[in-house]
Amino acid sequence: MTIRHTADTTSAVYRDALAIRKDVFIKEQHVSETEEIMAEDSCTHFVLYDEGRPLATCRLLPKSDAIYKVQRVAVLKAARGKRYGEKIMLAAEDFARAAGATELVLGAQTTALGFYCTLGYEAYGNEYLDANIPHYDMKKELR
Repeated sequence: MTIRHTADTTSAVYRDALAIRKDVFIKEQHVSETEEIMAEDSCTHFVLYDEGRPLATCRLLPKSDAIYKVQRVAVLKAARGKRYGEKIMLAAEDFARAAGATELVLGAQTTALGFYCTLGYEAYGNEYLDANIPHYDMKKELR
């Protein structure tokens, strides 16, 4: 298993990230492509590969020098239950920490709250709709 990252939206790693996101968010969850694919060149994109196959992705958007936003966390349906989501999240956290971030924030689908809580994220505020999917804002202090 390897995890690669890129900020280059012409790279193979980015294309793999986008393919996973299209499969999970656009095909599986029916999010519009316009809502799903935005602010791409402002982010660092991560892809987890197992035996050369891209299976999970996420991206980081710097909000400030100290705060990064985790976005577009996705694992292909056939690869779920193998802790790939946790592994890619930890890689993104390590990257953000090395870049000087002290806090990560994210908008979690309500059905994924438990997953993020096990990684140390805390929900705050009220539930809201994003792409017609219920979400909560969450945050985590990096140490």
